[in-house]
Amino acid sequence: MIQKNYLISTILILAISGCSLLPTKKVEVISKPIQIDIMQPDLPRPVELTAPQWWVVSEAVITNPCKATIPFEPKKFDDEGNEKFKRPKTCDLSERDNPDWPEGYTYLDRFLDEIKEQNNGDIVFVATTVGDYKIMAEDMQELKRYIKQLGEVVIYYRDVTMPNGDKGVGVGIQKPEAVSDIRG
Repeated sequence: MIQKNYLISTILILAISGCSLLPTKKVEVISKPIQIDIMQPDLPRPVELTAPQWWVVSEAVITNPCKATIPFEPKKFDDEGNEKFKRPKTCDLSERDNPDWPEGYTYLDRFLDEIKEQNNGDIVFVATTVGDYKIMAEDMQELKRYIKQLGEVVIYYRDVTMPNGDKGVGVGIQKPEAVSDIRG
């Protein structure tokens, strides 16, 4: 039993002292920055707005001049100094630039005719006041400002997180070229 106690105590002393009896190795701690690969998000798709068509309509009568019978260049004068060839002051409807327009045809009449033609005879109006139009225009400018600033923030964070100060591919704000009218 005594031998057993000596054996247990020897094993216990060796286990407690562990590796302290062996020579130690010096541990060196080095701090060095590690490049972290950050996934760069795609830039948002540019906003493509299409300008609506606006109509300004009044009840003013449209002038429907008589057709010119003789070219105006060069002007010719008679012996008294009056111009020889002018459009006549009055003419028949068939001799006018727009013979299908009745007498007293107004901008409102023309507008209604064009809307009827575009909408299969139906007339629908969407109206706004000048003040409300101003508010809508200011809101559109505010929306454009917000989107532009949001794009600049995205570009800033993208540039900041790129390794070695590189610029991201496709980064930059581009102004659109002339907007073409899609109505034809």
